[in-house]
Formats: sequence, structure tokens, C-alpha cells
Amino acid sequence: MAMKERFSSTELTALRNDLLQGGLIDSREAAELLQVFLMGRGYGVSPQAARDAVGRVEMSGCSLPVLQHELEDLALVM
Repeated sequence: MAMKERFSSTELTALRNDLLQGGLIDSREAAELLQVFLMGRGYGVSPQAARDAVGRVEMSGCSLPVLQHELEDLALVM
């Protein structure tokens, strides 16, 4: 059974652009951006898990499928 996607492609593209504009140079800031993105949509997220996810997103070249997968895994229902 396929899981319903929680985030629209427009939201993901905007987040990806924000991450790329920041250069993903500072993984702490990129992780905070992921946290703010998720909290703004009513999800909680572990700071350490966000930092780990940023590393995987960075390794993928910030591909949208990987970004979506990582966000889906990070999002904790509050």
C-alpha cells in the first residue's frame, strides 16, 4: 500500500531551492531549515535526525525524491 505524500511538489521545490541557495554549506543551518519547514506544517522533528537527513540529502545532490523521502521519514505527528 503506497503512503500518501504529505508535502506538495511546490513545497518541496521551494524548500530545495532554499537549501541550494544556502549552498548546504552549514549543515546545522540546513537542518534548522528542515525543522522550520516541518514545524510550520504541524510536525515535530528531532534535531539530530534532521542533521542526519541533511547529510543524505546533500549526498544525493539535493534530489527531490530523496528530499521528499527524508521529510516523510522525519515528520513526527504532534
